[in-house]
Amino acid sequence: MRKFRIVLLAVLVLSAGTLAAQTIQHETRAVNIEIPVRVFKGADFIDTLKLEDFEVFDNGRPQKLEAAYLVKKAAIERREETRPFMPWTARHFTLLFEMSDYDPRLYEGLRFFVDNVLIPGDSLVLITPMKTYRMRMEISIESDRKLILDRILDLLRRDILIANAEYRGVVDDLKKLSGVLASSARGSTGGGSETPVTIIGGMEVDPASYAASFEENLQIYSAVLQRLERMRAVDESKFVNFARYLKGLDGQKDVFLFYQREFIPKIHPKVLTNLMSLYNERADIVFNLMTLFDHSYRESMIDTDSIIKAFSNASTSIHFLFLSTTPPSAPGVVMEERTEDIFLPFREMARATGGFTETSGNFGAIMRAAVSALENYYLLYYTPDDYRTDGGFRTIEVRVKGGGYRVTHRAGYIAD
Repeated sequence: MRKFRIVLLAVLVLSAGTLAAQTIQHETRAVNIEIPVRVFKGADFIDTLKLEDFEVFDNGRPQKLEAAYLVKKAAIERREETRPFMPWTARHFTLLFEMSDYDPRLYEGLRFFVDNVLIPGDSLVLITPMKTYRMRMEISIESDRKLILDRILDLLRRDILIANAEYRGVVDDLKKLSGVLASSARGSTGGGSETPVTIIGGMEVDPASYAASFEENLQIYSAVLQRLERMRAVDESKFVNFARYLKGLDGQKDVFLFYQREFIPKIHPKVLTNLMSLYNERADIVFNLMTLFDHSYRESMIDTDSIIKAFSNASTSIHFLFLSTTPPSAPGVVMEERTEDIFLPFREMARATGGFTETSGNFGAIMRAAVSALENYYLLYYTPDDYRTDGGFRTIEVRVKGGGYRVTHRAGYIAD
């Protein structure tokens, strides 16, 4: 045993000496970093800037710019170079729809996009709640724009209605259950039973389809709500994998993320107060009421940072277009907006990728504003003076001399 320990010690000493003699180094090599940059004064894009007007910082360190190109649509309008680059200006558009209901207002915005944005040579991918479609852009855009628009609208209408039928059914169940629970504030004697209700928010409801006691109906509401939350969950891995796919494309990549305002049926706060008073001797029911019908802000469950880094690294601009809608109404029920846990992360994604964010009920106006913000841009090039392939995320900051400008660009890249 002692001999074994001596041999083992010798091996460990030899190994330690070998490791000490090795120097761990990260690979250092020259890479060219490309940054699409948009510069605005108010709402106007500034197209008169020169190479000397820009300052770029990589991980906080100033860098020497080697080229600046002014691009309008897919054409290079002006170039300045201390050494030549070969910019790819091909355009890749993705229309991504996170919507539970088909909204006819989509027509105006999509018509503007097809008629005024798409040009020969563009690629277009449509992502619906069901499938991903690569549109057949080899057909003549000039002569078949209506065909393209009709195809997009048909796919959206069909896929949104089919894919979200279950979601809409669950929301409808929650609405009916909220009405049944709210009715207990009028019909309950405090003992846990309720007066049968046949009309909820103008809809006939079969009381036999719901449990007889208030407590059981509350448990059913909880189970249905949990089911809805699972359906609303955002799959981060799909976004990250999509960003990796985009990274492999040459040229400019713009993703239009369409998101629809969501509402969750809940008991009206005044009715909730009455119910908590009726059941004040049942701590379990009061606790469940407070938990299920809490109207406070909800924290996001999305790891926004990882998604931001993935899309920034792919040099992809995300344009977040939020379509507002009017909530339905029902007696004793409030349709609480449930979007902040999704809205804020998506807005941060747009900001960190140099994209555009807009909220409106006018879909045509949203699309026109987004397009005016992305058609023109600068491409800046530099070679980081301290680049190391260590897998870390390196931040980018672009400034324009003189001040008073609004500058948008991607947040950084991964040194891999």
